[in-house]
Amino acid sequence: MIVSKILSLPRNIKRSIVLSMDLLIVPFALWCSFSLRLGVFFAPQDLTFVSAEARSEVLYLFLIAPVIAIPIFIKFGLYRAIIRFVGFVAMWSIIKSVSLYTAVIAVVILLSGMPGVPRSVIIINWLVLILLIGCTRAVGRWWLTGSFNPASRGIAKSKVVIYGAGHAGVQIASALASGSELQPVAYIDDNPALQGNYIEGYRVYPLSKLGSLIEDFGVREVIMAMPSVSRFRRSQVIALLEPYTVHVTTVPGLHDLASGKLKADDIREVGINDLMGRVPVEPDQELLNANIKGKVVLVTGAGGSIGSELCRQIIRLNPSALVLYERSEHDLYLIENETLHMQQKLYPGKPNRITPILASILDQNRMEAVCQAFGVETIYHAAAYKHVPMVEKNPSEAVRNNVLGTYRVALAAINSNTETFVLISTDKAVRPTSTMGATKRFAEMILQQLAQRKKSTTRFTMVRFGNVLGSSGSVIPLFREQIKNGGPVTVTDARITRYFMTISEAAQLVIQAGAMGEGGEVFVLDMGEPVKILDMAKRLIHLSGLEVKDDENPEGDIEIVYSGLRPGEKLYEELLIGENDMPTRHPLIMAANEEGLSWEVLNDYLVQFEQAVESHDVERSRALLVESVKGFAPQCDVADLVQQKNRKSAGGSPIDNIIQYPG
Repeated sequence: MIVSKILSLPRNIKRSIVLSMDLLIVPFALWCSFSLRLGVFFAPQDLTFVSAEARSEVLYLFLIAPVIAIPIFIKFGLYRAIIRFVGFVAMWSIIKSVSLYTAVIAVVILLSGMPGVPRSVIIINWLVLILLIGCTRAVGRWWLTGSFNPASRGIAKSKVVIYGAGHAGVQIASALASGSELQPVAYIDDNPALQGNYIEGYRVYPLSKLGSLIEDFGVREVIMAMPSVSRFRRSQVIALLEPYTVHVTTVPGLHDLASGKLKADDIREVGINDLMGRVPVEPDQELLNANIKGKVVLVTGAGGSIGSELCRQIIRLNPSALVLYERSEHDLYLIENETLHMQQKLYPGKPNRITPILASILDQNRMEAVCQAFGVETIYHAAAYKHVPMVEKNPSEAVRNNVLGTYRVALAAINSNTETFVLISTDKAVRPTSTMGATKRFAEMILQQLAQRKKSTTRFTMVRFGNVLGSSGSVIPLFREQIKNGGPVTVTDARITRYFMTISEAAQLVIQAGAMGEGGEVFVLDMGEPVKILDMAKRLIHLSGLEVKDDENPEGDIEIVYSGLRPGEKLYEELLIGENDMPTRHPLIMAANEEGLSWEVLNDYLVQFEQAVESHDVERSRALLVESVKGFAPQCDVADLVQQKNRKSAGGSPIDNIIQYPG
């Protein structure tokens, strides 16, 4: 109760309390120094070797000392430090300020010729004052953080081990020791020179001792405090920790940390990019700048997961203007605010050149007017329907948006003499089994043919990649939520694999790929090795400090259930249709010239798509995709379409014209 009242006091009052204590401590330290020197409890009459006048001068010294000390203490910031978080820096300030005070007092004593002060008292006073000032701060910290509170000692704190006995580990241990939820008990470090030693009162152990630490102390969590190590090394450490039933968390990497001390709030869940250990390649700055720096850039689908990350990357590259093209009012509002804040922070004083456009890509006239009004030089076309099961139920809308929408944006770019058009495509366009993948492959073929036509000066390129972590369709947040709720974790199939890449790395590579090629190329990002989704689910369960519940371990915590492939889903994703991929100047980007349809055939299909969509003919939309996209083998095959047609001919519901019911 007393502690909470003190903590709630205004800052100025708390500073005044500490200053008042120092006003008493300074003369008390001087009295202690005389007492230690003379071997008795000091009184002025004990100075028998000097005159009565000299003894009175010593009394003045006790009055002068606080007048000298307090301004020095204020100058060195002793009253700006927060007692609860006093550490080495504050203690070093105490030593410096007391040293300066001692030097000033010594000069005063020497210049005044004060005979009643033995010279050794000056040195003793320096030591005593450092001890008293430092102890008051230390005791204040321990008391205010609850360390001396019997009630707080009765609270069962969760025991943690800190992996990494470096600077970050020591800071986290200090922050946790001041809290009320987690209690550090030891460090683990790979450096043999540190093992067996004590840092801040905690012993450093090798990793091989983690099992005994878990058993002896009841450790429930391991915090990885290694912000400066590579992502690959973090992945290795996570793999070593995975067999132990402990919750693994981490502190951010150096690039994520702002200046200042690490705090307990900086501890976060292990990121999936840490699990994967994918080492990003340094971007080619020339490629990043080519289509953006000093240019007018437009992003369609600017409020989506990919589109918004593209906008963030583009702002950092200092375009002359950025046009945010989005049909969702809420998403447009969010990305506009975020990019405006970034621009003000990165380029203070620069006029606002970020413009939100609330419109649909299906409105070609609107797109042309925007491109011409702003003089758009580069378009990143990220607007698309991407949710595979949802698109499978609404194939006509997927055709309208992904196929016809892409075509109209491309025509608007041509008519506005836009220099570069970059389509954000997907690995699901390769031998597609879903309507989404088929529509994206048809969109690629449109741009391939437009690139070959001589009537346009616009350079069309396509960038194809797999799943991005943190996108709206990412499975990782779903797994974490299911684990948090006690399970079960749902995996579609035990064999299913996916390529993964962080959303920021994907956006960077898209920008670099879009700057290469002469037009018509499909650029493919190197997604690394495919990841087995089942293994990922198991790792997340283990790293949450839980065990998988299965036939081998019926007493486990979280069960994994298999829900079966959703409509349109593949077991395995591919990135290339053929084998004719070619390297580029970037090690993670390949180029593929893939066969498509002739312009005449393609144009005829576009007309038929338009008619099917306008007449809400779901069957025709799907059938045209099967005809036009080579390798399209829908899971919901033609038999499903025939079944739906039979329902209609038997007097089925008009709903059959609106939505597809995959088998």
